[in-house]
Parts: sequence; C-alpha cells; structure tokens
Amino acid sequence: MTEKSNQLIKTIGLTGVFSISAGAMISSGIFILPGLAFAQIGPAVFLAYALAGVCALVGTLATIELATAMPLAGGIYFYTGRSMGPLAGTVSGLLNWSAIALKSSFAIFGMSEVMHHFFNIEPVSCGIVLTLLFLLINLIGTREAAIAQIVMVILLFAAMGCYIALGMPELRLARFEPLFAPGKSPASLFAEAAFVFVSFGGLLDVASVSEEVKNPRRDLPWGMIGAIVAVAVIYVLTLIVTVGVMEPDKLSGSLTPLADAARAYYGPAGFSVITFGAMMAFVTTANAGVMAAARFPFAMGRDNLIPGFFAKTCGRRKMPIPALLVTGAVMVAAQLLPLEQLVSVASTVIMLSFILTNASVIILRESDIQNYRPSFRMPLYPWTPILSMGLFGLLIIELGINAVQISFAIVLLGIFLYFLFGRKVKLEYALLHLVNRITRRGKARHDLERELREIVRTRDGIVSDDFDRMLERSLVIHIAERKNFDELAGEVCAAIPKLAPRAGQLALLLCRKERSADSLLTPFVAVPHLLVDGNNIFELAVVKCAAGVDFGSRREPTVQALFFLFGSLDRRNQHLKSLAAIAQIIQSPTFESRWKKAGNAEQLRDMLLLAKRKR
Repeated sequence: MTEKSNQLIKTIGLTGVFSISAGAMISSGIFILPGLAFAQIGPAVFLAYALAGVCALVGTLATIELATAMPLAGGIYFYTGRSMGPLAGTVSGLLNWSAIALKSSFAIFGMSEVMHHFFNIEPVSCGIVLTLLFLLINLIGTREAAIAQIVMVILLFAAMGCYIALGMPELRLARFEPLFAPGKSPASLFAEAAFVFVSFGGLLDVASVSEEVKNPRRDLPWGMIGAIVAVAVIYVLTLIVTVGVMEPDKLSGSLTPLADAARAYYGPAGFSVITFGAMMAFVTTANAGVMAAARFPFAMGRDNLIPGFFAKTCGRRKMPIPALLVTGAVMVAAQLLPLEQLVSVASTVIMLSFILTNASVIILRESDIQNYRPSFRMPLYPWTPILSMGLFGLLIIELGINAVQISFAIVLLGIFLYFLFGRKVKLEYALLHLVNRITRRGKARHDLERELREIVRTRDGIVSDDFDRMLERSLVIHIAERKNFDELAGEVCAAIPKLAPRAGQLALLLCRKERSADSLLTPFVAVPHLLVDGNNIFELAVVKCAAGVDFGSRREPTVQALFFLFGSLDRRNQHLKSLAAIAQIIQSPTFESRWKKAGNAEQLRDMLLLAKRKR
C-alpha cells in the first residue's frame, strides 16, 4: 500500500494536463516524419495521420478510465501491476519508461540538429547539455515544470496556427491528384498509420504524472481527450497545407518538410516562425518526457520491484530526485542511438502499452473488484477494448520484426529485474480475483480492495469523520440465506462485545420495539435502534441479508440492508449524526446495486466508507 510519506504533491490542473499531453505529442512526428510518410503513400499522408489519431483516441479511452480510477505515479505500470501482477507490472514499467525516455531523447536530438544548423554546435554535446537542462527544470519542481509546459504549448500552437493560416490561401488542389502514390490504395493507410503512430505517443506522459493532478476525476478525461482531438486537427491541417504548397519531389523524403515549405513559400519570416514552432515542440516533448519517465522507476521502487532507493523523495516539494537522475542518465546515453531505430521501437512499445491498458480494463471490470471506481468509463464495453487490442496488434505487425525484437529484449530485461528484485513481493492483483470468480476456488485477499479504497479516498478528497471511524471498527455481517428478524437481532447483540453479556435481554427489547415502531426507511433498508442503559455506549452493526429479512408480518422479505444502532442517552448526538449519515448514503441512486454486488463484509464496509455524503 502507498505510504503517505512518499506521495507526490498535487500541483497540476486541467490546463497542465492538456499541455503535457499536447506538448508531448507535437514533436518530431509532425516536423520530421511527414516527408518520409509522403514518399511512401503520397498526398494521402494527411489521412494516415487522421487514422492514427482515431486509433490513438480509441486506444487511450482505457488509459483514461484507469487513470481516473488509480491516479498514481507510474501510470500504465501501476495499472498493469494491479491488474495482471508484479511480473507484468515490472515489464510494463520498463517498457513505458524506455518509450518515454527514448521519445524525449528523440526530441532533444531534433533540438541538437537545429542548434547545429544555426550555431554549428556539435550535436551530441549539445544533446547532453539540453538533457541536463530539462533535468534541472524538473528538479526545481513539478509545478514549475508544468507552468513552463503551459507557456511553451501556447507558443507552439500559435506558431502552428500561423503556418496553417498563411498556407491555406496558397493551396493547389492539383497537388492532391492522384491522392495515393503509385502502387498504393486506401488499404495502405493502415500500414502508414502504424508508421506515424509515434506522433501520438505523448499520451503516456499524463498517466505517469496523474498522482500530481489536482482533480483527476475531471481534469484527466477532459485534458487528455481534448489534447488528442486538438493535436489530430493540427496535424491534419498542417499536412494539408504542406502537401498543397510544396512540390511533390521536394516534399518526398524531406527530413524538414515544414521548414522547407516555410522557407520556399513564406520567406524568412515564415521560416523563422516554423523553426521557432519546431523548437517549442522539441522542448515541450523533452520537458514532459523527463517529468513523466521519472515516475516509472519511482513507482516501481515504491512497490519494491526495483531497489527502494528510487522511491525516495527529497526536499519540501517531495521531488523524486533519484528517479529523475537515473532517467536523465538514460536519456544522455540514448543520444548515441540510431534515429530510425529509436522511433520504431518507441512506436512499438507505445502500442504494446495501449494493448496492456485495454486488457487491464477487461480484467478489472470482470474481476468484481468493488473499489475499482473510475470516474470515466470507456463506452461500448467490452467491444471497445477488444477492438483496440486487435487494432494495435495489427499495427505492430505492420511495423516489422526488427522493432518487435528490440521490444522483446526490453521485456526480457524486465523479467530479469523481476526475478532479481521483485519476486518476493506479495502483491495482490485483479487477475487472481477473476480466476477465483471463474473457478470458484477460495477467496482472494482484501489487500487490493483496501489499496484501491485509499486511492479513491485520496482522489476524492474524503476526510474521515466520526461515522467513518466508527464504521472502520464496527461489526459487519454478510449473510446469504433468508433470516428471521428476531433470530438476527439475537445474533447481532451477541456478536458485539459490549452488548454480549445482556444480549438476550437487548434482543428481546429490540424485537418488541420493532413490532411497535417500524424501522424501515425504504423497502430495502431498515435501521433498528435501541436506547441502552449505561454511559458512553454507542455501537453500530451493519448486516446484509441477501435473501431478505422476515419481519414476521405480511410484508415481503425485501429488506436486505440493516443498520443496527445501540446507544446510551449521553451519546444521543452521535445517534442522530449516524442516522443522518445513513440517510445520505441510502439516497444514492447506486446504493442498492452496489449493496447487492458486495460479496463479503469487507466490501460492504468499503462501500459505506466511500459513499458520497457531507462529512
């Protein structure tokens, strides 16, 4: 379970979520890849980007659902670990850490090339210095890094908007004929979408820093979906302009297509604007990447799957400095990797991550984990996650064997790390619950439910009051068969230690009161209560009777939820407060369905502790 001592501070708002997502996506995918993609498919390149954007939107719905349910550092690593187990979590963490770090290194590589072009600075040295600069920004603090990200994304969108506005009047529709290159057809769009999919890889970044989002219930869905849509529109419009204003032979194979178009058709001013935009794109991707990638070793260290040293936070702002430093070291080393290999591996790993998140949603939903409570649920379940996994599987196949082999090597390294550090970790995960549900063999522990309960309480800002504290220590009983009220009252009184010595007498008084005064609040809920002799006595017992309670009257046994209250006269205020809390809980439109779904006493207790009410 997550310790409060090494939780990260919430400093990122909706604008920050949007900026981190958008800034991490707009980079080399639009400033470098279009010329290469045009050489393969022709003017239809903008359709390939649109298709990749649709795939990214469909695939990321699972990530958004998981992020709103478990907004913790590590993002997809954490979701995978809690759904499929620590081995899958270790592999996923390493894959995603590699993907974001390498994608960010690619952005820094692009910046180094620009600096080399203008100032003749040696690219590798420049790349190392820039990596250290972004590392320093993130060491100063997440809030400052997020503010810098917002400013840079505003400037980036302004530059891209200028490029589109200036280029639209210069379009020549003849340059879109024929739409597809020789030998290509609409069926070729799928393969091309796989090639350019890295352009949407920044979506992983926000999931990794979701623990630091102020209001994850609202900000994560709106920020991430808004960023995907905005970036996809920017990509498509930018490519329409680029294809429409450039000669096909100059665009084909160009590594600087937007800069080439700006120089040729908009003069020095246009070239300066788009070069500035490219620099902002590289900066935002690198900055968001350092911020997000460092959260993977932090989260894995917190779960003891790698040395716990990486989960250390330092200073008043609780910055994960060891995780940031090791991420910076990896990015410095990545400056020496071949560029095309870096891009293909990053694309493959990103799509593998989407497959894992969609599988995780299916496992968590089907496992009957009650405290899995996302504020956003992907639509058309289970067809949407199944479709997503199939789409990304085909896209990975289209990328070729080389990228798959390198990704497999990263998987093997993750397995090695798990057996070296993490195999002794006893981590409960949803797949165990799903297996137990299918095989009906025994019951899984409640560790995962408790962990998710605390995550939801932190996410929703729930501060425990007296009623919550009483619930945590109260008697909770789950009964499957039908019960007679008189018999049930005796069992409840006997099970409460303070009442057990006089259980028979109290049960008799409770039954008499029930016959003279109906305790039903609704046909589903009853609140039997009794004033007892003594001082400083107040006890609560919660009972679920799945087959209903027989009150000995002509009423049908529809009552399944019973809240027994026993209190002395001096605790009258506590009695009234408890009645008010119970009344608020049962007014929820989902109360009955959640109550019926709860399969044991701990799930009943958690359901009440997480209920929405005034505290």
